[in-house]
Amino acid sequence: MAATDKLIAGYQRFREGYYQLHKKQLLQLAEQGQSPKIAIVSCSDSRVDPTIILDCAPGDLFVIRNVANLVPPLESCDSFHGTSAALEFAVNELQVESIIILGHTQCGGIKALMDTEPTEVPKTFISKWMKQLENVRKEILEDQNCTSKEQHYHLCEQKGIVQSLANLMTFPCIQKRVAEGSLKLHGWCYDLNSAELFALQQENGDFKKIS
Repeated sequence: MAATDKLIAGYQRFREGYYQLHKKQLLQLAEQGQSPKIAIVSCSDSRVDPTIILDCAPGDLFVIRNVANLVPPLESCDSFHGTSAALEFAVNELQVESIIILGHTQCGGIKALMDTEPTEVPKTFISKWMKQLENVRKEILEDQNCTSKEQHYHLCEQKGIVQSLANLMTFPCIQKRVAEGSLKLHGWCYDLNSAELFALQQENGDFKKIS
């Protein structure tokens, strides 16, 4: 079966099953618009679907996906900023109450960053995007207590979440609402092997398992 045939078969099951069971709620979303309380920045990795991991229904999450779930800092240059535009919409128009940075283990973008020397980096869109974490990469490689590649990857995944949270606070609209207490920021990391979810503890920087 071709990949698209599988999708069409899935769509048919959706129309005959899920849609019929939840028709009222789906039509309500269509007529009244969306009003999610949470925006989530997640990786494009096909194994990490926030709506499945968090068992959410349509309309629950405003999902922003990109390579390695990164939030770039506020930039004023005249260019295209998809992640920034989505965050601006979520905060100003949807008035979400929380923004979650959802990282995960075995991230391909993180692995590429940690495995490639800066002098050998090809000029690709991915390499340019991942340069956001070059300072994190250097810090990890200089850490004498972090020796294995697996440690490098995992620490970079976590530090990438921390940096993205800091970058969120470069946006005036987010700064304002956080200061008002109407918006909260969270850093979570999902383990692909164990299906465990870990939350960043602001007081000490550790990631604690959510039970």
